[in-house]
Amino acid sequence: MLPRTAQPLARSLARPRTRSIAPALHLAQRLGYSTQPEQSQGPSAPKVSSEQYQNRQRGGPFTLKAGALFVATGVGLYVYFQNEKKKVSERKRQENAAARVGRPKIGGPFKLVNQDGKEWGDQDMLGKWSLVYLILDFSAQFGFTNCPDICPEELDKMTTVVDSIAKSHNIDILPVFITCDPARDDVKAVKTYVKDFHPSLVGLTGSYEDIKKTCKAYRVYFSTPPNASPSDDYLVDHSIFFYLMDPSNKFVDAFGRSMAAKEVVGKVEGYLREFEEGGGRGSWSEGQ
Repeated sequence: MLPRTAQPLARSLARPRTRSIAPALHLAQRLGYSTQPEQSQGPSAPKVSSEQYQNRQRGGPFTLKAGALFVATGVGLYVYFQNEKKKVSERKRQENAAARVGRPKIGGPFKLVNQDGKEWGDQDMLGKWSLVYLILDFSAQFGFTNCPDICPEELDKMTTVVDSIAKSHNIDILPVFITCDPARDDVKAVKTYVKDFHPSLVGLTGSYEDIKKTCKAYRVYFSTPPNASPSDDYLVDHSIFFYLMDPSNKFVDAFGRSMAAKEVVGKVEGYLREFEEGGGRGSWSEGQ
């Protein structure tokens, strides 16, 4: 046991000594030294703010809320485009249905006589060009050889279309002229008439009943008297347009007097493209 006089000294030695470092820190700051621990940073390392640091600590800027928004946007876009796709499909279906309803039934079997006195009918159209396997078009115009001006103008227009398509597409369109006045347009008269227009133009005539039946099949109006003779003085009122028929003798379109040859060529070219792209079918084939 230590003497009483030595006890204060012992307690002083046992107590840990602490010194305040505040004066040293203050002196370091005054001298320009950093009191923060050094961090190893590259020369171009960006400074990180406390807010960015907290975001990183929480898992980055792509939060659960942002992910939910992204998913919701994706689902919304998917639903929108699916609805638009259905609308387009429904619109096309309605257009096709309207086209089938609005397209008249034109054409059918017939048998007449050509300018050489031989029987000629719809089957002659089918067999002639089917080997080409591209397209065979049958353009038919109904008229009569005594027509003073309108029929020749329409025949000139039709043959212009034939030559234009042959030159630009190397496709032969068969032009056919069917008289609506069989009493005066016999085989000889038809032959003399058609040779002035085009070498491939087929001229057809026949009995009154056969012509009437053919005109009815093609929905052509004419007012020829049933018992007319070549010497009678009468006028023939008839429709003024010609048809475009596809290789299966299906009606494609009708071209009237008001349409210029250039317009007809443009329409025919469009049908040719559609027919080829459709593998030998066109939109007009539906319902026929």
